[in-house]
Amino acid sequence: MNAVEELAPVVGIEAACLALAVPRSSYYRQQVIGCAKPRPKPSRALGAVEEQQVLDVANSGRFTDVAPAEIVNTLIEEEVYLCSTRTMYRILAKNGEVRERRDQLRHPDYKKPELMATGPNQVWTWDITKLLRLEKWSYFYLYVILDLFSRYVVGWLIADHENATHAKRLIRETCKKEGVEDGQLTIHSDRGAPMTSKTMTQMLADLVITKSHSRPQVSNDNPFSESQFKTMKYRPDFPDRFGPMPEARAHFSDFFGWYNHNHRHSGIAYLTPADVHLGRVQQVLDRRQLVMDAAYQRHPERFVHGAPRTAQLAPAVWINPPAEDLGEAEVQTNLQSICNEGPPISSLEVQH
Repeated sequence: MNAVEELAPVVGIEAACLALAVPRSSYYRQQVIGCAKPRPKPSRALGAVEEQQVLDVANSGRFTDVAPAEIVNTLIEEEVYLCSTRTMYRILAKNGEVRERRDQLRHPDYKKPELMATGPNQVWTWDITKLLRLEKWSYFYLYVILDLFSRYVVGWLIADHENATHAKRLIRETCKKEGVEDGQLTIHSDRGAPMTSKTMTQMLADLVITKSHSRPQVSNDNPFSESQFKTMKYRPDFPDRFGPMPEARAHFSDFFGWYNHNHRHSGIAYLTPADVHLGRVQQVLDRRQLVMDAAYQRHPERFVHGAPRTAQLAPAVWINPPAEDLGEAEVQTNLQSICNEGPPISSLEVQH
């Protein structure tokens, strides 16, 4: 804040806050807090002696385990009135004597998974979804393994039950099909029973695969698999209920063929997952650029922002990217780019 105050007269408040990564709302709030006057004590407030009397009564052996509302009403019945229930709560809170008396379950702190993929077959995410069958209260279970970088469905399986045996077979056969080497792969999933079973952990250790799990009760730690399931279930041809197993297998064989080879995914520059997974990205982008260049040559006036450039594939895909803090060098660079006059930036003491 001191640096913002010193820099603001030179470049303005907005530019100073932008260069130092300080929200303008925080700067203005600090100004208001610095000028705020302490709130005067109301004339009707209890005095120090009266507050102490309330504390003595509330902490007495008679009322030590009684709620303030009960204390107030009990005293009223005895023709004694010290204060209102809200005032008693306020006095107890002021002295640090208000808390939850019941034992509360404390959940352990789970580390947030931070996974990055810069190419296919580095990180896979997988999940299981239930599918309604024609028979009431009966389901199919669809297992899907998705490559994080390419969004390519590398393996899937449909079964009558959800268990670790099916998951083990699917992962083992998919690794063999994709030619995954020891130590190459990380597999991410939620904390369902098949994902955290002992047999699954042993199999991943045998294949030298790193395992990763979502945090409990955190819905966005496995977003790519959830997004793929939404794409699948919102397709117009997705049935309300599935018939026999062969029909269900035929449906998903067609769907995953479309998803991998025809679906242009917004998260991968509208390429198909197969283009990214099989290394055809540059050829496709080059063809797109040729088409756009030709269109620009025919009608340059229609491209008001100049020659078009096709969208490029992101070099890395993250699950929970780490928060990035501005370093000293970046702050200095931002300041120098904003300031074109006034004293040298190096003369200011930067605090962040």
